[in-house]
Order: sequence, then C-alpha cells, then structure tokens
Amino acid sequence: MSLYQVIYASHPSGYDEPTLNAILADSRRRNAQDDITGALICRADIYLQLLEGPIDKVKAAYLRIDRDDRHHSIRKLVSQPAASRLFPGWAMRDDPARSWLWTPRQITEGVLERASRAEILAVFQRIVDDPFRTDRPR
Repeated sequence: MSLYQVIYASHPSGYDEPTLNAILADSRRRNAQDDITGALICRADIYLQLLEGPIDKVKAAYLRIDRDDRHHSIRKLVSQPAASRLFPGWAMRDDPARSWLWTPRQITEGVLERASRAEILAVFQRIVDDPFRTDRPR
C-alpha cells in the first residue's frame, strides 16, 4: 500500500457542537471503511485536518470534503507520500485548537499561505506528542 497524506484548511459554515459531532461521526465511519486515519483541529474560525491512508482513498475523501457545504474556502496545504502514519489508531482524532495554534488574527492575515510544509506538519506532530493526552484511539 502506498501511504499518502493530505492536510487542508477550511472555514466552518456554522460552527457549533452538533455540526462538529456530525462531521466527526461521518468521518470516523467512512475513514474506518477506507483505512484512513488522521486528526481534525477545530475551532469557530478554522478546520485544519490531516488525512492519511491509501492514496486513492485519501484523494476521494478530500474531494468529498471539498464538496461538503459544512466547509468553505477550503485549500489544500500539504499533499505528499508518507513513510508512516501519525495517527495509526485514529479513524479521526478531534482536537480543539489549543493556544499554540495560530491565532484567529494570524489565520485572517494569511499565516497558512506563508507556513512551510514542515510548520504545518509540526502542528499535527504536537498533537501526537502531547504529554497531557488522556484520550484513546477510536
């Protein structure tokens, strides 16, 4: 299997708890079927998501997300082969955007367009390395 990663950012359309829970439930069900793992960082001004798995399944998932009206202004930030998974036990890990993520003002001012691939991947690596993580894969 050829492992592939995509990271995208979008703006939520009507961010609230029921919408987020529906997105997570949909993605966990579908991703488990498609051997996709990943993480979704979310807050009212941004969704930042990493998808990883078989190249054809990841690309198909990204196309579905691109057509999903719960997202707008979607933009692909990283698209690359991967040597291993960052979130091997997670059909979709959810992570509320913590204080170390870019501020809403930085997002508005275009930090994602200036961030390097390594800086974007580092955001997800921080989730993997979080010493306070008490949740379990699902």
